[in-house]
Amino acid sequence: MDSVRYYAVGIGNPTMSGQQTIMPRSGSPTILVVDDEPTITMLCKIILEQAGFSVLGAEGSSEALKICTQHEGPIDLLLTDLILPPPSFHLVSDSNQFPHVHGYELAVRALHIRKDLRAIIMSGNINQDLAGHGICQGKLPLLQKPFEPQALVALVEQTLRAPSPSIESLTASPSKTAAVGDGWVD
Repeated sequence: MDSVRYYAVGIGNPTMSGQQTIMPRSGSPTILVVDDEPTITMLCKIILEQAGFSVLGAEGSSEALKICTQHEGPIDLLLTDLILPPPSFHLVSDSNQFPHVHGYELAVRALHIRKDLRAIIMSGNINQDLAGHGICQGKLPLLQKPFEPQALVALVEQTLRAPSPSIESLTASPSKTAAVGDGWVD
């Protein structure tokens, strides 16, 4: 619960006194937020909606993939936790259209569904979590939890201005052998 309190710092009205809170505009970018902790999903939703974004939420990768497939409007950015434990044991297979996978794999699968999607990976321990999944840093923007609301909004805005990643860039093998300290772990 302490981490939730830290996240909540600075959430009130982010505007100066006398101004109104920014409300989402029609045509504003849509962000899909995915985290297995509903409080984190709700916090991100509040922060991003106050910044003028439209926000969809999902509690896991399976639900997020369903939204990517079934949502009729655009989804411009996926903001996902890296560690997304399934609610119970499930095997990932090609026959399961909506499997429970970690956040990076979710980004790859979502990009197959929505070609112009951008993604941000968030984690409480980015280096250790990426290493534990054998993922190279630098392929997607990373957000360390806990984060300040301004840092979240700034990274989302920066990522939305950047070109969409290609599936090939996310699934390509590294060009050199991994070494300790360069973002890779066996």
